[in-house]
Amino acid sequence: MRWVKIGDEQVNKMIDFCKPSTFSITYDPNKKIIYGVNTNLPYELKIRHSIHTRFSEATYKLQRQDFQNQVIISIKSGIAAVAFYENFQLMDHKVFRAYMVRKKQGKSQIKHLKTKGKSRAGSRVRLQETLDFFENINERLQTYFEDKRVDLIAFGCSPTLFPYFFQSKKAAPFEKSDPRIFKIPVHIPSATLENLEKAYRSICQTKIWVDENNREFVMQFLEDSDNLGNKNQDEDW
Repeated sequence: MRWVKIGDEQVNKMIDFCKPSTFSITYDPNKKIIYGVNTNLPYELKIRHSIHTRFSEATYKLQRQDFQNQVIISIKSGIAAVAFYENFQLMDHKVFRAYMVRKKQGKSQIKHLKTKGKSRAGSRVRLQETLDFFENINERLQTYFEDKRVDLIAFGCSPTLFPYFFQSKKAAPFEKSDPRIFKIPVHIPSATLENLEKAYRSICQTKIWVDENNREFVMQFLEDSDNLGNKNQDEDW
């Protein structure tokens, strides 16, 4: 039904309880999700852990990261935001804007190219702004990767814009198959700094998926069972 915040220690206690029983524990490192399935009962656990922690498949424990540098990127048609966090502190950020959207149709120039081409003057302007847009983004990102070690890349970008980001004249400082990429799992309505910071706060929290099947089981492990009734705490907007 929804994601609910849970403490890392509560997660460790829950997994300790599940391991000796009939639960099967698996882990998806790309999504940072721990799955637990009980074959005898309708309990199914899905825990998305904080980017501040790592999950050890050897010990089945969440462990706090001592030090981590992170880049977070959100790209929409006509607006993008990037930020660099050093040891979880915001050190630099930049918002980029470009004239990429056809005002009357509300369609980006990239999508318009697939239908009517780029012959009109306005279309050529929007196309050039699009190319400059991605070059400017990558130029800023290059400074982060050149100057600092980057441990995690939180990335939010629509599939339509992917090729323009990775095929820009100014090359992206990482490949699309880079194992450090973590796809931002929350919806970002507009790539503003405010929304980027809100998304960052969300992925810095450990959350558990709660539905009618596991609600009673999960409540035993929450520090504050009121979390399950507080809609303001668990919305991923």
